[in-house]
Amino acid sequence: MLRRMIVSLRYTLRRHAPSAPQRQVGAIPYAVVDGQVAVLLVTSRRTGRWIFPKGGLMTGLTPAEAAAREAFEEAGVEGEVAPLPLGAYGSFKRRGLRPLPIEVELYPLRVTQQHEDWPEKRQRRRHWASLNEARKLLSEPRLAELALMLRGQP
Repeated sequence: MLRRMIVSLRYTLRRHAPSAPQRQVGAIPYAVVDGQVAVLLVTSRRTGRWIFPKGGLMTGLTPAEAAAREAFEEAGVEGEVAPLPLGAYGSFKRRGLRPLPIEVELYPLRVTQQHEDWPEKRQRRRHWASLNEARKLLSEPRLAELALMLRGQP
């Protein structure tokens, strides 16, 4: 009896053990206005929190290119994406009732074009914010830390 309970408990623990984080990429769309950096935030679809555009890696695209594609799909912007990420942050993505860990690398994207129509326009809002305002609006402190690294961008 005790042996059966132990086997059952091991099975349950293995089944619910945290998996390795899924890798995602995102962009920090930015522009320099009168010498000050402004960043473009979007709302998440599920909760409406302010975030940066992000998503999974895409076959045939480098991580930086995939981040740029997410910025177009979620925020309607295009521009020059840096080949290296500013950094990364960890979070969770909901799959049904179960939270899955994700690790998101964020690439700076200097915006050169903003479209009035884009694929997820009806699902999200976008908002240009100063770095100080972004720090207050962003739902995750690590996102604000990464955005602040854009200070001094040309």
